[in-house]
Amino acid sequence: MIKFGTGGWRAIIGDDFTKENISLVAQAISEILIEDKKTDKPVMIGFDRRFLSEMGTTWLCEVFAGNGIRTMRMKRSAPSPFVMHTVMKQDLYCGLEVTASHNPPEYDGIKVIVEEGRDAPVEVTDRIEKVISGLKGVKRMDYDEALAKGLVSIMQNPFNAFIDDILEVLDKEAIRERGLRVLFDPMHGSGTYPMLVILNTCRCTVDLINNNKDAYFEGLYPAPSEDILKGLSDKVVKGGYDLGFAFDGDGDRLSFIDSNGRYFSMNQILAMLYWYLHEGKHWKGPVVKNLCTTYVLDRMAKDFGEKCIEVPVGFKWVSSAIDKYDAVLGGESSGGLTIRGHIHGKDAIYAASLVIEMVSAMGKSIAEISDMISEKYGKTYYVEKAMRFKAEDKGRINHAIMDDGRVPDFGDEVEKVGYMDGCKVYFKDGSFVSCRFSGTEPLLRFIAEASSEEKARGYVCAFEDLVERIIAE
Repeated sequence: MIKFGTGGWRAIIGDDFTKENISLVAQAISEILIEDKKTDKPVMIGFDRRFLSEMGTTWLCEVFAGNGIRTMRMKRSAPSPFVMHTVMKQDLYCGLEVTASHNPPEYDGIKVIVEEGRDAPVEVTDRIEKVISGLKGVKRMDYDEALAKGLVSIMQNPFNAFIDDILEVLDKEAIRERGLRVLFDPMHGSGTYPMLVILNTCRCTVDLINNNKDAYFEGLYPAPSEDILKGLSDKVVKGGYDLGFAFDGDGDRLSFIDSNGRYFSMNQILAMLYWYLHEGKHWKGPVVKNLCTTYVLDRMAKDFGEKCIEVPVGFKWVSSAIDKYDAVLGGESSGGLTIRGHIHGKDAIYAASLVIEMVSAMGKSIAEISDMISEKYGKTYYVEKAMRFKAEDKGRINHAIMDDGRVPDFGDEVEKVGYMDGCKVYFKDGSFVSCRFSGTEPLLRFIAEASSEEKARGYVCAFEDLVERIIAE
């Protein structure tokens, strides 16, 4: 079973992520490109540093070649935002990144990028799944033969346009003048090279940790979450760095650490960057967030006389809303953002560069900027929890919460309950709690934000207790 979620197709290596299934995905995309008469341009393929990612790229190339479709592939690992940028910049029809992003190391997967460098919308991934279900076989050409016939080409100096486009919009002089000393943790992922070039060009002093290839990510999730970044935090403090930051496995999510070892989530980074772009650089316009992202952005937008646009989880919704409403930026609490005028997807490289510009230009630490925003718009506490469930229980949970509208009695005044993506309860003081199925793993995710950690945890526990009762019924 090949099912695409919010971040593409992801599966456990050796179970569903196999040569056979990878080949089925390539065959289905090939047939769609042929049917749509879109075979005059190559398919661009990148890969991260996971086990099987590079080999998976070779298998994809063989199937595309067997169908007479050209591919251009990377000779080294590359982050997902680079693939999106290349598809956009070269006006391609399709690009693929072999990655499972921030999933556990036993996973791998494929992200499908469509025209303009956008995440494939649901109608495209549904079409791929439908074609796969009706396939009669897979066409394949030996990789060396495809290379000799020019059906596969290796990209030379591929990062130049991507790096140059970011450098062009940065205040490089402000960064040079500040002379920050930073510690960068790519988490054994694929975002290292372009980030280092940008930092070195802007004359930052940068040191690296966890830069070696480790397909198992030391047995950890390659996600820049607070609990996983304790080692980076300790090293930033002991090494006397101004900043530390980390990417996920494919370079589209990030988090920051300040000089005192304090962790800054994407919720805080989004708020800081919206303030900096709107008030510091005078970029006017609304902000976009998914429904699990901080309500501080709502308060900030209202203060600016702007709107905060809320969309479902999945970055394709964020990027579409940025275009529709000409928003300054948009992002997700899970760690990704993009800026108006850049690519139509998450980019940790540009985001990190812009945070470094913000700190440099404002002459403040990241903690001082974040605290300034908290003083003005209120300090909030964000709590997340995930619950695994059995496949046979999903329908019962979904029916009870999404169809019958069962929600806990939280004891606080509720403003409304929304079902745009899962179930989200909005409280009158701005707090919220959401419950939704993960699009990439068999998990039910609970997220709450409130004025105290106790209140946020209480909201999550109440929802978790309700789900346990539903399963037991």
